[in-house]
Amino acid sequence: MASPLIKAVIFDMDGVLIDSEPAWQLAEYETMRNHGLHISYQDTLQTTGLRIDEVVSYWYQRFPWKDYDNHKTATEIVNKVVQHILDDGTAMQGVFKALDFCKANRLKIGLATSSSQAIIQAVLNKLEIGHYFSSIQSAEHLNRGKPHPEVYLNCIDDLELSSSQCVAIEDSFNGLIAARAANMQTIAIPAPEQQDDQKWIIAHKQLDSLLELPEYLQDKF
Repeated sequence: MASPLIKAVIFDMDGVLIDSEPAWQLAEYETMRNHGLHISYQDTLQTTGLRIDEVVSYWYQRFPWKDYDNHKTATEIVNKVVQHILDDGTAMQGVFKALDFCKANRLKIGLATSSSQAIIQAVLNKLEIGHYFSSIQSAEHLNRGKPHPEVYLNCIDDLELSSSQCVAIEDSFNGLIAARAANMQTIAIPAPEQQDDQKWIIAHKQLDSLLELPEYLQDKF
């Protein structure tokens, strides 16, 4: 059976619109090491796509440390990431081409991210892309972040569409699970070093970058 026609593209943010995943990983690694956790830089990949308070909780549950303060630790990480974005943040390959294509073809554009409003505002200001989005949704104050689908469902409702009319673009497995749970069509654009991982098979389509998005969407709306 043919797929329903796409009327909206909902983007994840970190690692999809802006090259911030390395900054998140470094900030998480440095902060956790400062708390005495002997984790590796590679270990931080396990929390990609999670909300920041859930990241801190994830590590505390595995390696409890003294004077645990989730909010304080999360704020430390977020502040480091914001500073990196403002200083050195760069758009992922194909971002402007993809956004311009969606706008030119009257596709609604949404943003659904686990990141806080502080991170969202830093990214939108740095890349100057806020005007593209009809809906911007954060999981910051939701009961559950990704991989729970709530942030995607909120974005879909705000766009006044059905799940099947929306395609989600994700770079993380947790985000992809959230989009699938929201009954959306899905595109995975994992980091180059992760592109051969078999886990991305749960996406409806895998692309190398947003440069390929216009051609993929061309006959789907």
